[in-house]
Amino acid sequence: MQSRNPVLNRLGKNNRQSWAGPTASPQYLQEMYNTPSYAPPTAARPMTIDDVVVRGFITLGTLVVSAALAWYLNLGLAVAMPAAIVGLVLGLIVSFRQSTNPALILGYSVAYGLAIGVISNAYNYIYEGIVFQAVLGTMVAFGGTLAVYALKIFRPTPKFTKFVVAAGFAAVGLMLVNWVAGFFTDGGLGLRTDSPIGWVFSVAMILLGCFFLLLDFDSIEQGVRAGVPEKYSWLMAFGLTVSLVWLYLEILRFISYFFNND
Repeated sequence: MQSRNPVLNRLGKNNRQSWAGPTASPQYLQEMYNTPSYAPPTAARPMTIDDVVVRGFITLGTLVVSAALAWYLNLGLAVAMPAAIVGLVLGLIVSFRQSTNPALILGYSVAYGLAIGVISNAYNYIYEGIVFQAVLGTMVAFGGTLAVYALKIFRPTPKFTKFVVAAGFAAVGLMLVNWVAGFFTDGGLGLRTDSPIGWVFSVAMILLGCFFLLLDFDSIEQGVRAGVPEKYSWLMAFGLTVSLVWLYLEILRFISYFFNND
């Protein structure tokens, strides 16, 4: 109700303005309407064991399908060698950059799958049934290593981790030296021949593959405990796939020595 006193009317108008303030102006209300509502950034979902299992099936499944296609199409070394090189380059990029890019990881699986398919086909042509035995041996090694870790029979320590990493680099270096020596001497250093030194080296490589699996299991557990983002499950799956590929190829070679002796 408006007072007839002009002084009171003016005071009342001033009070209403001070209460509403300049924010009640139509222009300010329009600016508030046009401003997008604030939404706090959503935190990345932490990684779980299930995430790693699913990504592992995808990564390993892609490799197996690629290997099966290479086997079925009977692709030769003309495809296997470039595929192995591409897989090696992609694997190094993922490893050193700790990349979680699914395209890089699945690209590694496809490339190495093609190479493994050709290698497996060649071995199976010479030693019929060897691939099945190698796959079975890889599954047994994986299951045994997982049991050792799950039952806490052995857990990796920082010193053990450093030892395994150093041994891995040393093994790769020895294989490169053996390969170069093969150009000058038949069999090179003998690390990849059907001989006592070749048997010992293959057994050492199989054990090294199991050690890498232990490190993979430990990395997964530590990552889940630390609550790392879900995208890192791709990197964990990549590590498992690399270790399984290493194991399979070494077991395949080791079994071939016994086929030779039959």
